[in-house]
Amino acid sequence: MRRREFIALIGGVTIWPFAALAQQSGKLWRLGYVGTGGIGDQLLQAFTQKLEALGHLQGKSVVLSRVNVLPEPKAIELAITRLLPDSDVLVVWGTLGGAVAKRVNSSIPTVFLSVGAPVDIGLAQSLSRPGGNMTGVTFEAATETYAKRLQMLKEVVPTFERIGVLAAKGDPNVEFALRSIEKAASAMNVALTTVYVETADDLPTAFDQMERNRVNGLIVIAGILTAINAKTIAELSLAHRLPSCHAFRETVLAGGLISLGPDLLAIARQGAVYVDKIIKGAKPADLPIEQPDRYEIYINLKTAKTLGLEIPAHLLAGADKVIE
Repeated sequence: MRRREFIALIGGVTIWPFAALAQQSGKLWRLGYVGTGGIGDQLLQAFTQKLEALGHLQGKSVVLSRVNVLPEPKAIELAITRLLPDSDVLVVWGTLGGAVAKRVNSSIPTVFLSVGAPVDIGLAQSLSRPGGNMTGVTFEAATETYAKRLQMLKEVVPTFERIGVLAAKGDPNVEFALRSIEKAASAMNVALTTVYVETADDLPTAFDQMERNRVNGLIVIAGILTAINAKTIAELSLAHRLPSCHAFRETVLAGGLISLGPDLLAIARQGAVYVDKIIKGAKPADLPIEQPDRYEIYINLKTAKTLGLEIPAHLLAGADKVIE
């Protein structure tokens, strides 16, 4: 069997089995992995490479089945329920994925990755002692990071009066993120207009609505939907001449103005460490939830010039990557 042999595409779910003809050698741990589109292949590669570095080789001590899923609750639920019967450990990406896993799975050890505010949305009792069968890595410390994103946007255009907030309807992270943005906006005397989308098809209409509401800039709330549609969001931001701040560097690489967010590849590697600990006998209930290892600032100077904006020198000096 080839390393990535296509098995099925049903309801937006793609299943790719790894090492399906694995040779049994002692305990063979079955890992169920629920990913998304976008840079999903890179994230999986970072995850599996770290597993191998920890001594868990595909087909030797672990066998991994990947499900690539659309950012919709029903599709995610289908993916998880298909994997659970044949999984010893479940790995899920995103706040939406974590919330669905919490609802449908109360027994299989689960590692969630890039989840916003896991305590606030009910995935864990606390960061230090999660309890239950779930632990993992958060996406960010939402209060601080959303305030910083708004601050950076305000520094680029000090005359901002109204900022658009793009949010995915139904994403459990949105409510907590909005509270963080609203608190920061109040302190900066900035008004907010929040626009919700359910699918990628809603994005053009959402940007038209923001234009009618005369917003001066854009904050995009992190989530699976906004992550996998980074290029579309960047293109629409430019078309509507909206200076934008994002959580994902991929949006800035595609033409967005600024991003502040964690290194997702590093989060994937952190997830592999959790799986290693569970294989060695640790219980998710006792494994503290971690923050990302590092945050990155990306700035697209080409976009700034297109919008006629000057990026302050201190922002450029503090950027991890400046795209010219």
